[in-house]
Amino acid sequence: MNTNYSAERNVQILIALMKVHGIKKIVISPGATNICFVASVQQDPYFELYSSVDERSAAYIACGMAAESGECVAISCTGATASRNYMPGLTEAFYRKLPILAITSTKSLGMIGQNIDQVIDRTQIPNDIVRRSFQLPIPRTADEEWECNVKVNTALIELKRQGGGPVHLNLVTVYNDDFSVKELPEERVIRYHTYDDELPEISEERVGIFVGSHLAWNNELTAEVESFCEKYNAVVLADQISNYTGKYRVFYNLVVQQKMLYEPYTEMDLVIHLGDVSASAYTRTKKVWRVCRDGEVRDTFGKLSNVFEMSEFDFFNRYNKRRESQTAYVNEQYKRWDTRYNELLNKAKVNESIPFSNAWIAMRLHDKLPQNTVLHLGILNSLRCWNMFKTDASIKSFSNTGGFGIDGGISSLIGAALSSPDKIFFGFFGDLAFFYDMNSLGNRHVCNNIRLLVVNNGLGTEFKTNMNLAIRAGIGEDTNSFIAAEGHFGRKSPVLVKHYVEDLGFDYLSASSKDEFLSQTEAFLNISETKKPIVFEVFTNSECETDAIEIMQTLETSSIGLVKNAVKNVLGNEGYNKLKNVIRKKL
Repeated sequence: MNTNYSAERNVQILIALMKVHGIKKIVISPGATNICFVASVQQDPYFELYSSVDERSAAYIACGMAAESGECVAISCTGATASRNYMPGLTEAFYRKLPILAITSTKSLGMIGQNIDQVIDRTQIPNDIVRRSFQLPIPRTADEEWECNVKVNTALIELKRQGGGPVHLNLVTVYNDDFSVKELPEERVIRYHTYDDELPEISEERVGIFVGSHLAWNNELTAEVESFCEKYNAVVLADQISNYTGKYRVFYNLVVQQKMLYEPYTEMDLVIHLGDVSASAYTRTKKVWRVCRDGEVRDTFGKLSNVFEMSEFDFFNRYNKRRESQTAYVNEQYKRWDTRYNELLNKAKVNESIPFSNAWIAMRLHDKLPQNTVLHLGILNSLRCWNMFKTDASIKSFSNTGGFGIDGGISSLIGAALSSPDKIFFGFFGDLAFFYDMNSLGNRHVCNNIRLLVVNNGLGTEFKTNMNLAIRAGIGEDTNSFIAAEGHFGRKSPVLVKHYVEDLGFDYLSASSKDEFLSQTEAFLNISETKKPIVFEVFTNSECETDAIEIMQTLETSSIGLVKNAVKNVLGNEGYNKLKNVIRKKL
């Protein structure tokens, strides 16, 4: 036989990962659209191949194989109505939880509905024939290859996860006649574990626990994490909405956002990923383990290698027991992070060039918020600024990062305040987020335990920062009209919000400069007299907001950091990351 593997990358990714996940048995039905897949597995001695002309029979044959052998079994068919004949057998597999991988091949998904022969719509699947269904177009970019890899890994995990069952992959082909690929490229493998499994060892030197959005921690889980940090020389990479307040918490944003600073300890060998959607990004790691009760594949960092379907407490407890007799590390990693954070914080506090802005406000208030209060933050700039600064361990923080929209932040603050009338709730929001949700302040249930600060700069300042696409693309002032939505809501009227909130029974404060702000701080932070809720409107401008972020990100420099920043400026982030990956492979 003179054929090798197909040049179609989705075929290569699928076959490589089937081999790693231990799927050998394939029942194949004849056809044209599955030739690239079938000819590739046909020449690979790893696979056990069986032929069945009738797809309905093929699916039932796979059911019998899976039930008898306990193995996952794949089935492959061509386009047209062939896949419809899988439905009875897959229905049987679904209700018996049999791990059948249905690989249906198809022409381009764009041909659906265009009266092209043998193209039928398999994008919508009946609820009770497979657990999950994925479309696998041929990837042509790095992002599309990542997407294909994640989908295939997820599908193969799903065959056995939570009792298991059938899964569907719709494999696109362009009938590529190139079968010259002699070896399959190495593909990233994501493995799945439950509490009953033998868990992989942790041998990495630098371990970080990244916590996304997370509800309040109980004492037992916090104690297990602290013990883990002591046994594995680990730190907890946290921000405001992580809500982790244990002794190995590092507020990493202020450190890693330094554009011209690089220090080796910020590069992790392993990151353990907890929690949900985060407002913070951390890419400096070689691999990631995801721990969550749902057991879902969440490849947030693009480097996921293991998924643990278990509680966070059970995960850390299991690994702590492995080193019960070990003396606790002197946590050098934590010392480095904490020392650098404090150095940068002190530099920022004495830097008088930081203009009046969201970042300056967060810097001035983060360590003055009263203990045992609750903090609610608007997405993007407000959250970014507050994530640079560590608040007291008694303060819990929240933000609507689930859907990550600007709507509903004030309403969520009000709902939380209604649930705990004995606590004081602070909210920090930009003007667009405030005006979007301002009707909620008229709710008749609003009580006097709310302290709401609105940074009014007259537009969406997020779209004016140097990090935003509009500015990077050189759109400049043309950003204001439609992208940043300048000029709405009274054009920074000094009385609009004042009249509105005072008529609703709020106390109103305002400031347009650092001195005015500092003169109102005591009244805003006062929690002893709570006769009325407070709205504090602070007027800034987008230029100051942008300058403040830039200063906060350039507080410190190092020689390596300067070189990296220069390379990024020339190649851009995407080009820089490609170069970095090439260098890593060479090393």
